[in-house]
Amino acid sequence: MSRSAIRYTRISVGVFVSVVLFAASMQAGWAQTPKSGEQVYKEVCTACHATGVSNAPKFGDKKAWARLIKEGQVTLTIDGWFGVRAMPPKGGNPNLALDEFARAVAFMAGAAGANWKDPDAAMLDRLKAAEQKKLDKAKAKK
Repeated sequence: MSRSAIRYTRISVGVFVSVVLFAASMQAGWAQTPKSGEQVYKEVCTACHATGVSNAPKFGDKKAWARLIKEGQVTLTIDGWFGVRAMPPKGGNPNLALDEFARAVAFMAGAAGANWKDPDAAMLDRLKAAEQKKLDKAKAKK
């Protein structure tokens, strides 16, 4: 290989590495803070839970939410995460993160009388374990 070809290759590799590093740093800078339960509710959940579309329990309706709240925070969150009854997975937003979805469920349940908090690290671990269990069960059925 000639000296100019080697020099060109080094420059090309250097430019490539610089571009990759720049893109990675920009992506980290663009990372958004997770949305609150109220934000997710307003952006995603209101489409059905504000009006009761397809029998979705209306926001704040204590009677409609009572039996769901009895299922518990983990069960209700994971059922909704995967989709249940007429509700699509992740409330219809495939870009929603589990922690954001869980905050929205806690927010809606809280408006109906549940004493649920936003998920902390321990709750997120329980949610992820329940998610994995549901995935494993679905795989076993195939």
